[in-house]
Amino acid sequence: MIHFAQYGIIIILSLILVFHCCIMFKIIPFNIVWGGRLKSDKEMYRFETASILINLFFLFALLVHSNILIADYSKIIMKIILWIMTILFAINTLGNIVSKNKLEKRLFTPITILLTIFSLILALTN
Repeated sequence: MIHFAQYGIIIILSLILVFHCCIMFKIIPFNIVWGGRLKSDKEMYRFETASILINLFFLFALLVHSNILIADYSKIIMKIILWIMTILFAINTLGNIVSKNKLEKRLFTPITILLTIFSLILALTN
């Protein structure tokens, strides 16, 4: 189950990073993210940059946790990161549930639920 959660979250985060890059390059319209509340390109760039950086950090941490990348890290720090991920993905799920955008609500709510479950499994077993 741990390996399934590790690889599942790595795959999903990788796809999410591609998705957010597509938004930054205006391949995908930004009105389908952030609850449909972004009003300008400037807001979009600010929020998407933050999202990409956070997701890159999480992806890096998971690659280290999965021993795909080798790095010396504290087990306590990794446990804290996994719990932070669990909490943020749970909050994101709530945000998706109340989104003004139906696509975000229907597509991303199940994805963030999976991310929450996977990160919880890893936080509890680390």
